Amino acid sequence: MDGDYYLELSSRPVHFEKASAINSVFFDEANKQVFAVRTGGTTGVVVKGPDDRNPISFRMEDKGEVKCIKFSLGNRILAIQRTPKAVDFVNFIPDSPQIDYSQECKTRNANILGFCWTSSTEVVYITDQGIEYYQVFPDKRYLKLLKSQNINVNWYLYCPESSVILLSTTVLCNVLQPFHFRGGTMSKLSKFEIELPVAIPKPLKLSERDLAMATIYGQLFVLFLRHHWRTPNSNGAEVVLYHLPREGSCKKMHVLKLNRTGKFAVNVVDNLVVVHHQDTEEVTEKETMFVLESKERCHLGVTRGLRCTRKKTSVIFDIKLRGEFDGTLTYHRPVLPARSLQPCQMAAAGPASVTSQSPVSCKLYSSSWIVFQPDIIISASEGYLWYLQVNLPPVVNLLPDKGILMDFLLQRKDCKMVILSVCSQMLSEPERGPLTVVATVFDKLNLEYKKYLEAEQSYTGAIETGQNRGNTLMKRFARTQAVIDQSDMYTHVLSVFTEKKDLPHKFVTAVLMEYIRSLNQFQIPVQHYLYELVIKTLVHHNLFYMLHQFLQYHVLSDSKPLACLLLSLESIYPPAHQLSLDMLKRLSTANDEIVEVLLSKQQVLAALRFIRSIGGHDNISARKFLDAAKQTADNMLFYTIFRFFEQRNQRLRGSPHFTPAFSTRAAATLCEHCEEHIVFFKQVFGEQALMKTTAF
Repeated sequence: MDGDYYLELSSRPVHFEKASAINSVFFDEANKQVFAVRTGGTTGVVVKGPDDRNPISFRMEDKGEVKCIKFSLGNRILAIQRTPKAVDFVNFIPDSPQIDYSQECKTRNANILGFCWTSSTEVVYITDQGIEYYQVFPDKRYLKLLKSQNINVNWYLYCPESSVILLSTTVLCNVLQPFHFRGGTMSKLSKFEIELPVAIPKPLKLSERDLAMATIYGQLFVLFLRHHWRTPNSNGAEVVLYHLPREGSCKKMHVLKLNRTGKFAVNVVDNLVVVHHQDTEEVTEKETMFVLESKERCHLGVTRGLRCTRKKTSVIFDIKLRGEFDGTLTYHRPVLPARSLQPCQMAAAGPASVTSQSPVSCKLYSSSWIVFQPDIIISASEGYLWYLQVNLPPVVNLLPDKGILMDFLLQRKDCKMVILSVCSQMLSEPERGPLTVVATVFDKLNLEYKKYLEAEQSYTGAIETGQNRGNTLMKRFARTQAVIDQSDMYTHVLSVFTEKKDLPHKFVTAVLMEYIRSLNQFQIPVQHYLYELVIKTLVHHNLFYMLHQFLQYHVLSDSKPLACLLLSLESIYPPAHQLSLDMLKRLSTANDEIVEVLLSKQQVLAALRFIRSIGGHDNISARKFLDAAKQTADNMLFYTIFRFFEQRNQRLRGSPHFTPAFSTRAAATLCEHCEEHIVFFKQVFGEQALMKTTAF
């Protein structure tokens, strides 16, 4: 269905003044900021970032055409490139004058292709003859060269998330040299070669538009888009993923099969590779926005050219899902059918008097769109910056295989409620799946749950043993949305599931036991409320024989709350009373509870025998037992219990008498408070029936 949109643009885009003859627009990938520079900056510069509610506005002196403009990380230093030889700097430090200072590149006869801020005070020049790594001293208004590297450079890419710059070095532009920057140090990583298809009669050159860098599942990848029109005898375009480690050589690992031709762009969203596709249908001449040659510089302008009407779709790939492995590479197909982005609207552009008009539909996949990593789309013609987002609920209906669906969802952000809804749907009519599918889903959920519990246990253990100090500092494992614990399952799925009518009781019971089996398989202690849910379900369906078997064969683990629940079932299932006592006795830490249960049932002698069997009869409260015996209205039982405690007193203190009450607080702790029972005993059996003090 066309309505199953699993990709959408952010509902609150960053709106900036669109590019025009008097307004130039630049984008900084590190800070995710859009610069709108009007007439060289003399009439004003407006900078908007992810939080466009607090834009930065300022004016600049017109010193020539601005080729590139970026803030340092933290927005404390502004850098502007106007010439191929130097970059100007302006301090934006509070209570500090905004005085310009400049730094030319050190390499003779070199031209600056661009620059990148790698920290709040460190900047890298990329020239056609190499790179120069500087530290900026804003208070002294000068730059110190930290390190440089001479190398032929055609073009470059920068990944701010990993602080890696990739340089294209050879004639065919396909030998790439990466550098990593951190804390004032520059590390030269292993260079690698992108395999280009054979082209006749003229060899192909690699363009920066054919590559992207992005972090996927915590690892840095270089994404190479192999277009079909560049690959003879090919079944379609493909995206090749090269893993670029901090140590070791770069290795080609994944191939994403697009199976189509045309124009493509790539984003990475929530660890998914998103490939946007446009099939050309008709071509018309029309004014359109365009990007200048360097994507990194991202200077948007206006020209007249060919504009195409296109069939617009996107597909997503997940390299964590199983693909076809040939011994060297893993080949992946799209996870879901191709779909367009979710249609959206945007505010009407124009003066303030016009902005009150109704929103207009956004032209998706516009030819003026520019894609930046990892998840940014800019519409130059309209003046909007969006973040691409994954919409998970539609995915549920597009992936019928629940196992693959769960593998996919467990890797996504904000997946918890979608996963829980899948579990509920899986157990409901008419969507109820076979028990094998239910078991597979439970195992996948509890595997992630177990990983979290083990990580939390390791962290806690390190804290308690003092190992989480100094060089052995351990980072606490963040609980992600993918951790579905027992409370989540009970609240949102299982308790609701058991309340549904017209479901076969055998299926209901089997599902509950399957979840408990899965927890046991991963050695996760089962919470008592799950066992209680099983018992209540069995009782509701009068399956007492099954309940008895579960308890007899210890399918349901012993616990005090479970024993108390069994006691409450005695009126409808009398054997539950003894089952409860047996469970409490097996616990060996519930002796007090057993005594209380027996006394509440007026089984005073049984309680006394139990407490004697465990050797605790010398420490029990005489009054508690005498109270219980008196409540039975059985005088002979009261007589027996009274005599037992007289004999205990004689054995422990040499006198049968109960300790009388004292007026002082210190002595009150020795008092047994049995005066009323002594009086009752005399009334019923006479004073002569009391034991006399034994003479020694």
